[in-house]
Amino acid sequence: MNKDLQFSKLIQDGSESFSGWDFSYITDTDRVKSDLLSWSYGSMAKHLIGAASSMLDMGTGGGEFLSLLRPFPRTIFATEGYKPNVKIAKKRLEPLGVKVVAIEDDNSLPFANDQFDLLLNKHESYSPKEVRRVVSTNGVFLTQQVGGTDCLGINEGLEAPYNHEFENWNVMTAKEELENSGFEILFSKEEYPIQRFYDVGALVYYLKAIPWQIPDFDVLTYEKRLLDIHKSIQTNGFFDVKQHRFILKARAT
Repeated sequence: MNKDLQFSKLIQDGSESFSGWDFSYITDTDRVKSDLLSWSYGSMAKHLIGAASSMLDMGTGGGEFLSLLRPFPRTIFATEGYKPNVKIAKKRLEPLGVKVVAIEDDNSLPFANDQFDLLLNKHESYSPKEVRRVVSTNGVFLTQQVGGTDCLGINEGLEAPYNHEFENWNVMTAKEELENSGFEILFSKEEYPIQRFYDVGALVYYLKAIPWQIPDFDVLTYEKRLLDIHKSIQTNGFFDVKQHRFILKARAT
């Protein structure tokens, strides 16, 4: 296959190591940009933390985001289900007073009934019934979710299959599940911002960091289509896909 030297270098660059939940290698260098949402999960979370006495951050990744939301309440826990991230999160968060707990099952959280008055969840799976069990009455659950049609333009561009299991995961489905589990919805919104890749190396890096987008992804399998995307970027300047995001703020009744 004929491919230019720039393409080869960018593909190699996309294999840089990734740890925690830190995309700064491609975001801080402006190689990937996303449209703004009309809400700020961080601002909402910061306000809620200020009023909380006990809280849990679900799916904290490497603790990068949570660490920026100080000061914390006296009682604060964080969970993480991806084993390589647990050590990273503990190193970052435990000196700040956060107890980091590794979990394997959304349906069995290692916490007592009514233990928290605030649960935060950014882009992490959850069991609505289990969330309701560990949050106290009148406690708040704030979650920003990645919807089921997120970045399907990547799959289409690479002619890769995608997982249909979550295609109906959207704000209406999530609201119904929470309401059926003992929550009152206080706020909800759903949007489809554009994510723009400015080089194919950034796309490769992104796909290696989130293997669920294309579970069988490797460069050799998709080299032809990656080259096509590279050429398109050379012509148009970028490769755009549509993200899928929604947010819910709910109170336990």
